[in-house]
Amino acid sequence: MAGRIPRQFIDDLLVRVDIVDVVDEYVPLKKGGKDHKACCPFHNEKTPSFTVSADKQFYHCFGCGAHGSAIGFLMDYAHMDFVEAVEDLASRAGLEVPREAGSEQRSESLQPVYDMMAKANAYFQQQLRQHAEAPRAVEYLRSRGLSGEIAAAFGLGFAPPGWDNLLSAIGPSDADRALMSRAGLLVDKDGGGFYDRFRGRITFPILDRRGRTVGFGARVLGDETPKYLNSPETAVYHKGRELYGLYQARKAAGRPERLIIVEGYMDVVALAQHGIRNAVATLGTAATEAHLEQLFRTSQDIVFCFDGDDAGRRAAWRALETTLPAMHDGRQAFFMFLPEGQDPDSMVRARGAAAFESALIAAHSLGTFLFDHLAARVDLDTIDGRSRLTALARPLLAKLPAGSFRELSENRLAELTGLAQKNSSTLITGRGSAAVSRPPGPLSKHKRQPPSLVRKVITWLLHYPSLGREGMATGHLRSLELPGVPLLLELIETLDDSPNLTTGALLERFRDHESGRHLAKLAAEEVAALNQGLEQEFKEALEKLQRLAEDQRFAALARKERQGQLSDGEKREFARLSGGASHQKNEGNAASEPR
Repeated sequence: MAGRIPRQFIDDLLVRVDIVDVVDEYVPLKKGGKDHKACCPFHNEKTPSFTVSADKQFYHCFGCGAHGSAIGFLMDYAHMDFVEAVEDLASRAGLEVPREAGSEQRSESLQPVYDMMAKANAYFQQQLRQHAEAPRAVEYLRSRGLSGEIAAAFGLGFAPPGWDNLLSAIGPSDADRALMSRAGLLVDKDGGGFYDRFRGRITFPILDRRGRTVGFGARVLGDETPKYLNSPETAVYHKGRELYGLYQARKAAGRPERLIIVEGYMDVVALAQHGIRNAVATLGTAATEAHLEQLFRTSQDIVFCFDGDDAGRRAAWRALETTLPAMHDGRQAFFMFLPEGQDPDSMVRARGAAAFESALIAAHSLGTFLFDHLAARVDLDTIDGRSRLTALARPLLAKLPAGSFRELSENRLAELTGLAQKNSSTLITGRGSAAVSRPPGPLSKHKRQPPSLVRKVITWLLHYPSLGREGMATGHLRSLELPGVPLLLELIETLDDSPNLTTGALLERFRDHESGRHLAKLAAEEVAALNQGLEQEFKEALEKLQRLAEDQRFAALARKERQGQLSDGEKREFARLSGGASHQKNEGNAASEPR
């Protein structure tokens, strides 16, 4: 279907559906006061800190900060993309999703490729059941300990030997063949024409997170080389983003407690055969940042599984370096090393699932692996060695995002080196005494500045969008030089265009905005109930901002007047402001930084 989904439809949809009903289908909610509560589905906790507001139509976790509208919940929890989430909500409301004319979506132009990949997948699975040489392929799978049930669950197939079996079956026309080539199913002949890419191999369909076939891995039945052959990069398949088995892992467990990252297709399938259904594999490449974001979006805990030899440990270290920037608070990464000469497939077949699970439990945490690996390279009994450890660890810890995990890692480095924790800035930034933190001033220890006036107005608008329905003049705000004013103007303009937005719909508008997370925190704060007193306070706050704008303008004109640089129009404006502006030097804390 062509065209973008109209913004007005999305706004109306979020008004018509109830986020409480949407979330409750996935996470059982209990009424607690005016909101609904549950243990957060996005991180492990024992005391519920996840709230869903029927009034505001958005969810927020006070533990991990997860937040969003009904659309955001379906995207983050059910792993839908934006269009899928909108279509899901529309079906609940009995609505058909409209599209704007004149804007082709990328998915529309790629649909024929997805369709062709689905045809190829169906053909390979059919050949595993019907081809004359299929018994050889079935026997190979049985020799690897795989059942028909697991083969079916992962859609395993058989690409028969021969140069044009697939080509003849699903590529009768030139257009079909061109599409097959675009999908990576064919190889161009030097003299023109095509031949099948996959021949005489077991096929492993690679599914994206929507369950669509985007590529194939294929393994020979004997000792031929290459042992594995993968789809090339195409418009729908990017090996740096896709993970084999992730779709099946989510389907089996919804939101797995942890995900195991292994090396090959057979490792994933063999583990599933033994009841371990939460393994995924990278596709002939090391784990990328895009892989890690997908993994952590599915589970807060990931376990890298490597061979225990030197090559496996070098690969593990590269994975650690890639993982560091993704280690936001609440996430955990572990490193599991198998006995030398074994892989997950051979280990689980030889020793069973219990032995593999035991090795999984014994996996090293990222922090442990990091410091053990570095400490093995230095002599901690000498000053020189501890200094070397600091130099080795400094650039690695600097990759960690700010938060408790980084702070605890800095503490551990301080313990190992013997440096006082007050010098943690030296450890990480490499600066000397100039970087050492200074003691707080006499007023900063216990006092916290109250929120700025701009922040108060933003918070009220988020909680009660109806405050903006009467229309607010913004001319004076555009010249006001205070932190947060540009964001306030965006909110006012959004509500002026769409005055009936709920809090959830308003936050949905700002989901990808640089201040989106900050707005969600403000929307989760407790504020007074909407009544005439609050409405009056809101009105007075806007008037105060207008006076501040006039005062700033008056001060600017006064500077020009002293320099004799006023135009005739500015002279008239200066005279008007001289008689009507308050010219207060301090309007409370209105000019303070928004917090």
